[in-house]
Amino acid sequence: MGNFSRQVRLSSALLKRLQSRRRDFAAVNVSSSRSFTTTEGHRPTIVHKRSVDILHDPWFNKGTAFTMTERDRLDLRGLLPPNVSSHEQQIERFMADLKRLELSARDGPSDPYSLAKWRILNRLHDRNETMYYKVLIDNIEEYAPIVYTPTVGLVCQKYSGLFRRPRGMYFSAQDRGEMMSMVYNWPADQVDMIVVTDGGRILGLGDLGVQGIGIAIGKLDLYVAAAGINPQRVLPVMIDVGTNNEQLLKDPMYLGLQEHRLDGEEYIAVIDEFMEAVFTRWPHVIVQFEDFQSKWAFKLLQRYRKEYRMFNDDVQGTAGVALAGLLGAVRAQGRPMIDFPKMKIVVAGAGSAGIGVLNAARKTMSRMLGDTEVAFESARSQFWVVDANGLVTEARENIDPDARSFARKVKEIARQGLTEGASLAEVVQQVKPDVLLGLSAVGGLFSKKVLEALRDSTSTRPAIFAMSNPTKNAECTPEEAFSIVGDNIIFGSGSPFSHVDLGNGHVGHCNQANNMFLFPGIGLGTLLSGSKIVSDGMLQAAAECLAEYMTEEEVLQGIVYPPISRIRDITKEVAAAVIQEAIEEDLVEGYREMDARELQRLNKDEIKAYIQNNMWSPEYAKVVYKKD
Repeated sequence: MGNFSRQVRLSSALLKRLQSRRRDFAAVNVSSSRSFTTTEGHRPTIVHKRSVDILHDPWFNKGTAFTMTERDRLDLRGLLPPNVSSHEQQIERFMADLKRLELSARDGPSDPYSLAKWRILNRLHDRNETMYYKVLIDNIEEYAPIVYTPTVGLVCQKYSGLFRRPRGMYFSAQDRGEMMSMVYNWPADQVDMIVVTDGGRILGLGDLGVQGIGIAIGKLDLYVAAAGINPQRVLPVMIDVGTNNEQLLKDPMYLGLQEHRLDGEEYIAVIDEFMEAVFTRWPHVIVQFEDFQSKWAFKLLQRYRKEYRMFNDDVQGTAGVALAGLLGAVRAQGRPMIDFPKMKIVVAGAGSAGIGVLNAARKTMSRMLGDTEVAFESARSQFWVVDANGLVTEARENIDPDARSFARKVKEIARQGLTEGASLAEVVQQVKPDVLLGLSAVGGLFSKKVLEALRDSTSTRPAIFAMSNPTKNAECTPEEAFSIVGDNIIFGSGSPFSHVDLGNGHVGHCNQANNMFLFPGIGLGTLLSGSKIVSDGMLQAAAECLAEYMTEEEVLQGIVYPPISRIRDITKEVAAAVIQEAIEEDLVEGYREMDARELQRLNKDEIKAYIQNNMWSPEYAKVVYKKD
């Protein structure tokens, strides 16, 4: 990884070193690394409730794991079976029940097993959060697809029927003028992370209105599991501005406002009021915007990012993960990293995610070429963007402003045998790209004709990224890609797929290009740095860190993304990269006992130790009652 690191490190940290402004992070070596107070460790939990009230509170309930001393202290003696269970015994009992109940939890023959698992896990979440996150962390590969994509998409579609008890907060168009007081209804005095959605574009499923709260809940589950954010300091939020989904407008079971969506200045006023309210009560909170419609995603990002600690995962997180995959594809093709600006990339999809990826990749190419205006313009020529109306060119009428900078010049494409609106298959046939990148939310878009055209790629190892979620929206499957294009490809997808048996002991690796590799680390690094903004450099550092994570041996095997089983370690590495970049940009302000000056003195290993000691783990703390 050392050679790769030297080639690809493009964030401010490298640029400043190249300009001879190296910061000395090696004042203390590893063996003499200083120790830090564990802020997310084993401090007793102070509660103001006892008896059945604490058994009904999932934040503090331990169930049969309450010790006899705690039972006496909390007036629980006689309210629980006499045998005290260990954490391990509770987990063993639950897992046995989970396997047995998967069948009985199905809601009729059409209810898939994944939704049955979600129901059972959700019941555990409702009664014992610590145990829930212990199960999730210990079985992250199996249950991440249940609490997150692809199952979360089905959960959102059915959420009005699945709703049993509230989780998170709901702000609506009817609450205008009241949000500043509403935020004080939330019981936690400290909130570190908010994921907010307006339900306007949930995954590739469209407008799901208030039911989109499921995606915010799922994302925060991963913040807890991957980044160790304390679950008592996370807040899922739905901003209900109505829905344009006619089916929901007519559904008597729908839980949201049954009126059409606000638009224009009225819409912006609601979001403005929400942002002002949450940052007034929790000035240091980080807000992640999730699944907003494309027309609002960029506009809101530009409106708030310089004033608040916020980022948009669809625009910036997806871009970072895709960029890491693109850089990995260069490595897998055996090419030097300086060749990235020579990569020909066809992008299917010009929504918020697609444009976000294009902007990130273009900036990276530009930096490699010298970070000048000429370099930035030159990098534009490496992309061909195809939307629902075909190839995007300057001849297009009413072109989306965000896509305009990637529109191809008419004379230029004429020399390539292409015209405005050319089909995806025609573009692939004529361009012969190194990478085919799908962010269209159109399942099966990479048809047999498209994939056959990719066989003629000028690359020795073409890469196919079918990034759209959930699974049914993937542009193609790995089986289709390997069987049609050939064994020697790189394949990545947004949703999980199984590896492909190529015969003779060879395996076609399916890399999951999952945003969860980045957004938990971006959030955690921002939180612990104390930076008041999430800068482009911090996002770039996160993407480069992910690209560096795989070894040369793994990359040459076609593995460009790590397994989800490593998610806690990946998140720690990404968070460290984000903090280091924040230090380089002089953005750090510290966190809790760690002030900015001390944070700036830490070397790389000490930063990781600092992160580790601030990651919450699902262990029962001693519970102590204190009267109000």
